[in-house]
Amino acid sequence: MSDRTPFIRIEAGSKIYGGVHAIEGVDFDLYPGEVHALVGENGAGKSTLCKAIAGAIPLTSGRYFVEGRQVRFARPGDALKAGISMVYQESSLVPTMTVGQNIELGAEKLINSFRQLNIKAQQQLQSLSFHVEPSALVSTLGTAQRQMVEIARAANQKARAIIFDEPTASLTPEEIVHFFQLIRDLRDQGIAIVFISHALEEALQISDRITVLRDGRKVITAAAASLSREQLVHHMVGRDVTKAPATARAVPIDGRPREKVLSVENLTMGEIVKNMSFTLYAGEVVAIAGLIGSGRTETAKVICGAFKRNLINGGHVYLRGRPVRYRTPTQAIDDGIVYITEDRKINGFFETMTIEENIYLGRLATRLGYRWLTKASERRRIAGALMDRLKVRTLSRNAKVIELSGGNQQKVVVAKSLVQEPSVIFFDEPTRGVDVGAIPEIHQVIRQLASEGKAVVVISSYLPEVLVVADRILVARQGRIVEEFDAADATEAGIMFAAIH
Repeated sequence: MSDRTPFIRIEAGSKIYGGVHAIEGVDFDLYPGEVHALVGENGAGKSTLCKAIAGAIPLTSGRYFVEGRQVRFARPGDALKAGISMVYQESSLVPTMTVGQNIELGAEKLINSFRQLNIKAQQQLQSLSFHVEPSALVSTLGTAQRQMVEIARAANQKARAIIFDEPTASLTPEEIVHFFQLIRDLRDQGIAIVFISHALEEALQISDRITVLRDGRKVITAAAASLSREQLVHHMVGRDVTKAPATARAVPIDGRPREKVLSVENLTMGEIVKNMSFTLYAGEVVAIAGLIGSGRTETAKVICGAFKRNLINGGHVYLRGRPVRYRTPTQAIDDGIVYITEDRKINGFFETMTIEENIYLGRLATRLGYRWLTKASERRRIAGALMDRLKVRTLSRNAKVIELSGGNQQKVVVAKSLVQEPSVIFFDEPTRGVDVGAIPEIHQVIRQLASEGKAVVVISSYLPEVLVVADRILVARQGRIVEEFDAADATEAGIMFAAIH
C-alpha cells in the first residue's frame, strides 16, 4: 500500500490529560478500501486515537493529514464534512427520538416528512439485514438494537472512512455475520474502515492490517495474515498470557452423588422465557449459551428476584429442595443467590465512588446491611482481601472505579457480589469488554468458586469462553433449554447449530 496515498495519516500523534499521555508519538495510516483493526488492552489509547481522528478531541502534538493535506478539526462536524464518521462504543443516539430520526440526524432536510423518513430508514436497515422498527423510540430498544441503529446511521452518512469502536460487543453471532458482510461491502466500495475490538479472532478475520497499542504507544502494524492470536496477545500485554486450566473440572468424589442446589422447572415470564428448566449442582460451572433474545439473562433475573415470573403457570424454583419465589433481589441475596450484571457501567458499580466503597455497598445488601457503623479498618480489610484475591490492579486503593480499566472494573463488580458470600452465582457475560490479560484471571476465579463447592452459572455469547470454563453447557433458544452438552463433547459448531436451529 506504500505506493498509494493514505486517506488518513497521523504522524507522532500525542494526547495529554493532566500531564499524563493517553497516546504518545503514535504513527497511524488508513488507506481507501482497507479494514485496519486497532487492538490493545483497555487504556492502551485506542479510543483516544480514534476520537482525535474523528474530531472529538484535538491532538496535543503531532500532525494529522487527510488525503495528503494537513488538517486540524475543531469538532466532529468538521471531520464528518471531510468524510470521516465514528460509531462510538457508548451510544450517541438521542433516546427521545425515533430510530428513523436518529438515522437521519445531522443530514435532515429543511422540511421533513415522517413517512418518507421512516421509509428511507427502513430501506437502510433492511440493506444491513437489521430488524428494527423505524418508528420505535430509541429509549425502548435494547443494547444490540441501539448498536444496529448506530451502524445504520454511519452507513447513511456515506462517509469515506468509518471508525467502529467495539461494534460487535452487543451483536449475536448471526448479526455479526451480517455486520462483517457490511464491512466487506463498504471496503469493496473503497471506504476505509477502522475496526476496534477486544475480540481478537474478529480482528484477524475481518481486517487487512492490524495495529497494536500498549500504554499509549504503537507496538506494531502488520498484515493480519502474518499474525496469530497468540502473537497479538503477546504484543498487547508484553508477556505470554495462559488460559485458565481446562483440567479443573467438577468430578464426583468417591462416587458420591453431587448435591443438587437449584432446580428450575418450567419457568415462564411473558413471551421471553417459556418453560425454562435445568438443574444446578454444587461444585460445577454450568454455561448457558444462546443468541440474544433467547431468554438467558431474563431467566437469571427471574430466579434472582429482579424480574417476576408469570403469576399463573409461572413454573417453580427450588433451592435445596425448598420452593422459593423472590420478590426482590435482596431476598435472593439473603438465600445466597447473586446475579452479576452483563452491563457493569449501568448496573454494576457507582463510578464516582472508590473501590472500597463499592465493595462495601455489596455487604450492605446482606442481612448484616443494617450495620452502617462498621469500622473503617474492617471495611478496608474486607475490600483489601477481595482485591488481592481478584488481582484488582490500581495505583491506589482509594481510586474511583471509573479510573480503572475495563477488566479491573469487572473485578470490582465481581467483588461486590462475592462479599455477600453466595452459594449460587450467575455471571452474565463476565468478560465482555474486558482486557485480554484479565480474561483468564476472571476464568480462574470462576473455576475456583466451583472448586469451593459453589454452583456457578456463566451466561455467555462468546463460545471459546463457554468451552474453556464450563463443566456442562446448556443451549437456550426462544425461551427454552433445547440442548445440553458435556464440556468434553461440545464443539462451537454443535452449540451454534442448537442455538439457531
